[in-house]
Amino acid sequence: MRYSKMFIPTMKEDPKEAEILSHRLMLRAGFIRKLASGVYTWLPLGLKSLKKVENIIRQEMNRKGAQEIIMPFVQPKELWEESGRWEKYGKELLRIRDRNDRELCLGPTHEEVVTDLVRREVKSYRELPLILYQIQTKFRDEIRPRFGVMRSREFSMKDAYSFDIDEAGAEKSYMDMYDAYMRIFERCGFNFKAVEADTGQIGGSFSHEFMVLADTGEDTIISCGGCGYAANLERAEVGFVDREVPHTKGQLKDVETPGQRTVEEVSEFLGVKPDKLVKTIIYNTDRGTMGVLVKGDREVNEVKLRNMLNLDVIELADEETIEKTTGGPLGFSGPIGLSIPLYADRDVLFMEDFVVGGNVRDVHTVNVNNEDFKVKGYYDLKVAEPGDFCARCGGTYSSTRGIEVGHIFKLGLKYSKAMNCTFLDKGGKEIHAVMGCYGIGVGRTVAAAIEQGHDENGMIMPFGIAPFEICVLPVNSSHAESMELAEAVYKELLYKGMDVIIDDRSERPGVKFKDCDLIGIPIRVTIGERNLKDHMVEIKLRKEKDSQKVRKEEVIERVLNYANEFKRR
Repeated sequence: MRYSKMFIPTMKEDPKEAEILSHRLMLRAGFIRKLASGVYTWLPLGLKSLKKVENIIRQEMNRKGAQEIIMPFVQPKELWEESGRWEKYGKELLRIRDRNDRELCLGPTHEEVVTDLVRREVKSYRELPLILYQIQTKFRDEIRPRFGVMRSREFSMKDAYSFDIDEAGAEKSYMDMYDAYMRIFERCGFNFKAVEADTGQIGGSFSHEFMVLADTGEDTIISCGGCGYAANLERAEVGFVDREVPHTKGQLKDVETPGQRTVEEVSEFLGVKPDKLVKTIIYNTDRGTMGVLVKGDREVNEVKLRNMLNLDVIELADEETIEKTTGGPLGFSGPIGLSIPLYADRDVLFMEDFVVGGNVRDVHTVNVNNEDFKVKGYYDLKVAEPGDFCARCGGTYSSTRGIEVGHIFKLGLKYSKAMNCTFLDKGGKEIHAVMGCYGIGVGRTVAAAIEQGHDENGMIMPFGIAPFEICVLPVNSSHAESMELAEAVYKELLYKGMDVIIDDRSERPGVKFKDCDLIGIPIRVTIGERNLKDHMVEIKLRKEKDSQKVRKEEVIERVLNYANEFKRR
């Protein structure tokens, strides 16, 4: 490909709309352009990287026996009502009506559609296991789309769905997809980690997220260096050291705390540390109003609470509900005397003589112990933090930042039962298929590569998904000898099967160098008049600071060696 013939609208200045590095660089490098909020056009360079990710995905999915299909983007309401998700999914599901007043939605995912397909077509255990996948546009009406293609409303996703005759088969399909994902992200050139995760709106019993490790990642990964356990912040379990539980009753005392609502304010006012306070958080749920107790220096993990109690709806109570429930205003809630169900984080069980809200304006109660109120039980309900004990081995947690690029789920019978997706087993009995689903955000994968690989000059794209592998850059396009050699090198590399671009523009050398660095092309071959006097050319790897000179007769061999080295990693 010739640079002069390509549509690459680069920008010199950082666009004001860009919030994160990948968004900024994708706009500057001419990878994408915004059409509307959370909706982007992929330009030629960006699309090349996108397609390279897709090709890696296809190869690895096909290697595991998955078969590619394409399902409709527009889906009927009736299927979503069968699964029970038409109301539960929330406002991210964009609902529409056609001219016949039929209700439809733009597909954010395709569990219902693929389950409907398989229940119509698969009749016998002999047709299973079956894994179907697609690479297709999705739409989720995010309340606040941001970060460019990292969190957009319209996006490209690879979603796969497995159907098995039993749990053992489903476990094999799950691990096959786990292995495929490991290979996919290794081939994409990532430093990444597979972590346990919550199943969220998709549902199911178990899941893993695949996180690209990056300091700019929006997700927190909690991991143990001892046993290797890793989970996202929503899922991470917190261990504890079993110790004697105190059974004393406190000498309760109400203390006036005028205007002191927050943990910081109350602890400073009373001269105690935040971990000597217990917060009582009031929630509205589909099972009524309830309270959760957690130490003052920790936060409630609402995902754990939702999963433990199998809640569909959980939200912080408003001030009116809090006052009606506790008798006091927001900021002064405590567990003593409350008639609503109370659940406590396990840490609270081992506390003595702590401080709680007095359920009266400007009052807190001190010298409180667990015998002074009743809870349904003590559970792991807090957000994990670095330094916490590992729930698996008792080691100590650390945290890193990451970007989710893939997610795999064990769905079990969630959709097959709801939608009656059955087959006949060996004995002629009708049973439900055991399902799994497996997603990769294709556009997010490109953006994650940029978040992980960049410097002050632009992107440092991994070899396998860079828009071009090699750039042949003649310094002066009017110098005949430079252009003659550049054309020869360019054509020979094309013949060798390399994805190469020649920068044949009549631009200043500095402009060419800056654009090549901005785009992140892994290998640059620079051909200049000065070096040619000594029969030399220059090779520069994007990820390295210094370039090297090689004899012009050796340039093809050296470049191919570098390319093969990149491919082996």
